[in-house]
Amino acid sequence: MGMMRSTNESSLTGFTLLGFSDYPQLQKALFIVILTLYLLTILGNTTIVLTSRLEPKLHTPMYYFLSHLSFLDLCFTSSVIPQLLVNLRDSMKTITYGGCIVQLYVSLALGSTECVLLTVMSYDRYVAVCRPLHYSVFMHPCLCKILASTAWLSGVATSLVQSTLTLQLPFCGHHQVDHFFCEVPVLIKLACKDTTFNEVELFVASVLFLVVPVSFILVSYAYIAQAVLKIKSTFGRQKAFGTCSSHLLVVIIFYGTIIFIYLQPSKSKYKDQGKFVSLFYTVVTPMLNPLIYTLRNKEFKAALKKVLGNILCIKLT
Repeated sequence: MGMMRSTNESSLTGFTLLGFSDYPQLQKALFIVILTLYLLTILGNTTIVLTSRLEPKLHTPMYYFLSHLSFLDLCFTSSVIPQLLVNLRDSMKTITYGGCIVQLYVSLALGSTECVLLTVMSYDRYVAVCRPLHYSVFMHPCLCKILASTAWLSGVATSLVQSTLTLQLPFCGHHQVDHFFCEVPVLIKLACKDTTFNEVELFVASVLFLVVPVSFILVSYAYIAQAVLKIKSTFGRQKAFGTCSSHLLVVIIFYGTIIFIYLQPSKSKYKDQGKFVSLFYTVVTPMLNPLIYTLRNKEFKAALKKVLGNILCIKLT
């Protein structure tokens, strides 16, 4: 009865997100930097989504998946960053129990979806470089929709399982979360009972959504590298490398930081470093995606100029 009472206490009082409380001298600077990056994330990813939809020349599998990635990043950052910004300026640093639950389910679903979607995008690049003559056959619109739907559904499914299992744990009045948002690994550490089952389930899920996708991506890019080296034209090699290097850079940053958090031992001594590492996949990577995918992309820049020109013409008339 005492455990039930103490377990329910968290649902009544909510949680305290300690975040970067140990670094009070950095909080003002962090607020300014994170707010700037968040605004750039919204601007950049919204631009990609709208341009990919409005410009017919971008109605290709590559931009179809890219628009999904940008929409994911918009939702993912918006599920985490606003609360972080509030807590950086608020001495209480609290989040309601309901708010924590929503953040847990939504952020995990979107993050898991992105893990699968990046794998799908690597397959798209593999077909484009290694099977260019059959690209339209392999990547027809129906298959693209199936692959995108699979990414979304798998992300939602793993979130429902992991988040629900985590919330079944008794917290026994422990409501200080040593992180800046509600995430499965940090909530498991709050539990006041044996969490072996949850840790094993988290490890299995991490292997399925992190190790397996990374392995698939690395194999895909090994084949891509072999195909590129066989291209005799220097221009052709540069174009092929340019097409794939941007995606590979996103993969390295995104998966590298998440693997550091989700596959480190539960009693790791790098908890403080983990908070700053988490900023990379919650703040930095979503902001970098639009720059990485479009900065050297002449096709997208031309399409953006065309869309902006059409909008200006409509307003002037």
